[in-house]
Amino acid sequence: MLSVVLVEDSPVVRERLVDLLHGDADVQIVGQYADAQSAIQGVRNTNPDVVLLDIKLGAGSGMQVLNFITRFAPHVKVIVLSNYAEPQYRSRYLAAGAFEVLDKSNEFERVPTMLHALAENRPP
Repeated sequence: MLSVVLVEDSPVVRERLVDLLHGDADVQIVGQYADAQSAIQGVRNTNPDVVLLDIKLGAGSGMQVLNFITRFAPHVKVIVLSNYAEPQYRSRYLAAGAFEVLDKSNEFERVPTMLHALAENRPP
C-alpha cells in the first residue's frame, strides 16, 4: 500500500482527488494540505511514498515543497498536478525532481493508474 499526501489549495480539487482514490486498496491518503509550509511539515511527519502536488498554491509555492522533498526526502515520488503543464513547465518540474507531471485539465484520471504502477513497482 502506498501512503499518499495531497497538496492542493482548492478544496474542490482535493475532494475530487479523495473521491478518485477512495476505496482504492493500494492507496492510503495520510495527509491533505493547502499551503506550502503545512505540506512541508506534513511530509516530515508522515514520510509518505507519494505526494500529489499542485504548484500554484494560495500560500507559498508547490516548488518550495518540491525543493524540500528533493533535498530532504528524495525517496518520496512527487507527481505534479498543474494547470501549467506546458512543455517548458514540465521540463522545469522534472528537472527540479518531480517523478511525473500531469495536466489537471486532461490527465487527472491518470492518477490512480500511476499510483497502482508505483504500488506494484513498475513504470507507470
